[in-house]
Amino acid sequence: MRLAVRLRIAGLALVAATAAAGLASCSAAPGVAYAQGPHPADSSPAAATSAPSSSARASTPAPAPATTTPAMTTPATPAGPTILVTGAPRGVKAKSGVLVDATTGQVLWSKDPDTPRPIASITKVMTALLVLEAGDLNQEIAVPKAVIAYVAKYDANAVGLKPGQTFTADELLHMMLVVSAADAAYTLANFYGPGVPAFVAKMNAEAAELGLTDTHFTSPDGLPYPTETSTYSTPAELVKLGEIAMTYPEFRSIADMRVYNLPKGDGHSFYSVSTDNAFLKTYPGAIGIKTGFTDGAGHTLLFEAVRGNRTLIGVVLGSPPTSFASAAQDATKILNWAFALKQSG
Repeated sequence: MRLAVRLRIAGLALVAATAAAGLASCSAAPGVAYAQGPHPADSSPAAATSAPSSSARASTPAPAPATTTPAMTTPATPAGPTILVTGAPRGVKAKSGVLVDATTGQVLWSKDPDTPRPIASITKVMTALLVLEAGDLNQEIAVPKAVIAYVAKYDANAVGLKPGQTFTADELLHMMLVVSAADAAYTLANFYGPGVPAFVAKMNAEAAELGLTDTHFTSPDGLPYPTETSTYSTPAELVKLGEIAMTYPEFRSIADMRVYNLPKGDGHSFYSVSTDNAFLKTYPGAIGIKTGFTDGAGHTLLFEAVRGNRTLIGVVLGSPPTSFASAAQDATKILNWAFALKQSG
């Protein structure tokens, strides 16, 4: 079972280790240090819950964790066998990042994990979380007129939603997460705010409630306004956000999608989109989560992968803009190193 989440990360207990000049610090410490920080939906994932059909129109609640768990106090040791950390991954070019055992919370590697940096479209994970918490993913939502000007103003990635078209919240979530569509994010935010400013306020309130004290949002999609650094977070806090989102079966299902086909339906035409996540398309065992890029953020990637009985979740921020896949390349180096580590016991 995955480590219980919705608990404030108090910090990362790291032991500096350098296998060669220029290597990032790595940790063999017991794990992520947690402090009490209960949330109304503290929970474990409902493993057997199936995701609702994206084309369903009947009113159903958003799939969510079903078992409530109490707040945790700081564990003395990881909640499971410890991974024996030796050395560190080589050639990681990201400015910062962290890698955690998703089952025990043990920090395996980190580089500047508590420094806020712009996160680009990883922002959409928080947007998705608020929509999932609102429930009723079969809610019909009309595309607002303002979406056209919004996409044009910021030259945003979009799927070409047209004002007046109607989609379910679940269909918009798919387009927002699979292809990182800003027009889908805008449409969701406009509906659930209501209005984008109100929705962004809800994003920041949620961040505060979760104890993400070094996280701030100015848009529902991560676009760089009013400045390149206005929306930001830290690697440590993004891993926590990713863990929370991945407790929702529907989010896990979408995060793992390579292609999404939406048949023509009442109020909209046929749409077919492919993931922009190079990591998801190329790394064996990859199951998500979200990419991002702006000039100020560089390439960003919140990722999770499974190999055997080991599930690892991590993030890299500020991978260089030299290649579309630079963040995926960084994640690959980190994961290949970590999956090769031996386990105690």
